[in-house]
Amino acid sequence: MEAQSPREGPAFEHRGSELASLSNAMVRIYKDQFGRGPTKAKTSYADNDTIVSTLESTFTPAERKMRDLGEHVRLEETRLFFQRASREEFVGTVEQITGRKVRAFVSGTDSAVDVANEVFHLEPEAELAS
Repeated sequence: MEAQSPREGPAFEHRGSELASLSNAMVRIYKDQFGRGPTKAKTSYADNDTIVSTLESTFTPAERKMRDLGEHVRLEETRLFFQRASREEFVGTVEQITGRKVRAFVSGTDSAVDVANEVFHLEPEAELAS
């Protein structure tokens, strides 16, 4: 019997579909919460219990103006405030799509290049019975 690579087979296809759903959900949340969705979104597992969504070109015209004026700290603090205020939407969406509980949510933005990361630390999966 031929072994499948980790990037083949039903488990990989399910995970790929799940990651696409997560990326689409992050775009939707950004659009709903911030008034503008990112132009680029990618979601992946960093390990079995950590999901990272990277979103690019998310700033509104007013935020781009703040960046252009050099107000990076103010912009990043404002964005972090809104991301924290939207915690339930982010966490609830990830839990619904993955079927797993989020134990920690970390959000950050690099205002110099308009790249944001949403990191979800999941409760470890239950050990399978031997």
